[in-house]
Amino acid sequence: MFEEGQLYSAVTTEDDGTVRVHLSDNHPGLHDEAYLRRRGEIAAVSLAHRPGDPVPTVEYTEAEHAVWRTVSTELAPKHERYAHPEFLRGKAALDLPVDHVPQLHEVTERLLPLTGWSYTCAPGLVPLRDFYRDLGRRVFSSTQYLRHDSRPLYTPEPDILHEVVGHGNQLASPRFAAVTRAAGEATTRLETDEAVKFVADVFWFSMEFGVMADGDELKAYGAGILSSYGEMDEFRSMDIRPLDLVAMGTLNYDITAYQPVLFRAESVDHLEDVVGTFFETVDDDLAARLRAQAAAAV
Repeated sequence: MFEEGQLYSAVTTEDDGTVRVHLSDNHPGLHDEAYLRRRGEIAAVSLAHRPGDPVPTVEYTEAEHAVWRTVSTELAPKHERYAHPEFLRGKAALDLPVDHVPQLHEVTERLLPLTGWSYTCAPGLVPLRDFYRDLGRRVFSSTQYLRHDSRPLYTPEPDILHEVVGHGNQLASPRFAAVTRAAGEATTRLETDEAVKFVADVFWFSMEFGVMADGDELKAYGAGILSSYGEMDEFRSMDIRPLDLVAMGTLNYDITAYQPVLFRAESVDHLEDVVGTFFETVDDDLAARLRAQAAAAV
């Protein structure tokens, strides 16, 4: 999943067919053999899935349901305080369960009548063009595993809580869903990797880590912020800048830390006019010109 893909643990298949997930050194489950086996089992389910087949079911354990309950319960009051009303409308419409981990097909069943989107499974990293191609078809590729239960409010990598609580609630808004789809459709027109990367970075600073005015207050609508227990407390103290496609498409950022620079839309209309229109019209030449503007300003 574009730059964020670096956060996904590598998945390999051994000669005997065993699927192994290689966690980062800072992962709470790195030395938990039971968790490592479980992650391999869940990754194997996704690896065995073939496009067009029903999304496979994962029989979640009580410990995994408990992680979902804890995180859902803790995020709820923060959403009420920090999430933009458009996100909250999507969340209310989707009405995800808070007491158990939903299957991806259940998320699809709730989401499809709202905005026409569906979910499919992925073991981890999805190649950038494949991920965006699917977005253009209103399909979101999601992991199925959960973070380690020793630290339910922290994860060094995107898990199903990020993919569903963050993106699923966002995609339940017809307006946010349309902007996301436009980003996916844009990449099908682009030939250069540099142009695709530019689109992905604009997506990062909008649909992943976007903030938006709500009257006199600053609220979050980005899935990355709204699925992060800690980042919701911090985002308003960051360097908040107006929407700027040149900067959004070229700014260097550290994906392993809270985002120190965020870009503010004044309204959903403003997001659609600037970011949505960019996704709808960008081609290789426009992306190159914007990148050249950034280089000239250095």
